[in-house]
Amino acid sequence: MPRKPPIVFPQEQRLLSELGERLRLARLRRKLSNAVVAQRAGISRTTLYKVEAGDPGATLGSYVRVLAVLGLENDLQALAADDKVGRKLQDLALAPPARRPRAAGKRTDPAPPPDTKPSS
Repeated sequence: MPRKPPIVFPQEQRLLSELGERLRLARLRRKLSNAVVAQRAGISRTTLYKVEAGDPGATLGSYVRVLAVLGLENDLQALAADDKVGRKLQDLALAPPARRPRAAGKRTDPAPPPDTKPSS
């Protein structure tokens, strides 16, 4: 029984479609047929069509195999490489807690020195 495809929001679908289109264009620039890329990637032509269409049902492994056949697998190194939000959250967790200011009326001064009597 086939699995239900994952729920994909429009923005995510747009990202997948754009990725698929870039992969298709990369294949065409290299003058490779879809049959050749599918064979080298070890996937079916139907799966390659899904990858190039940005189908969310295509596995990440299929995308990686196509990237590898096209010589673009190192592009994966750039994904989430600069996690600005995560680093800020990490820095906030590492910062020492801020000290609370003392209340104005509760200032404690050191005790005055005891009275000393001059020796006679």
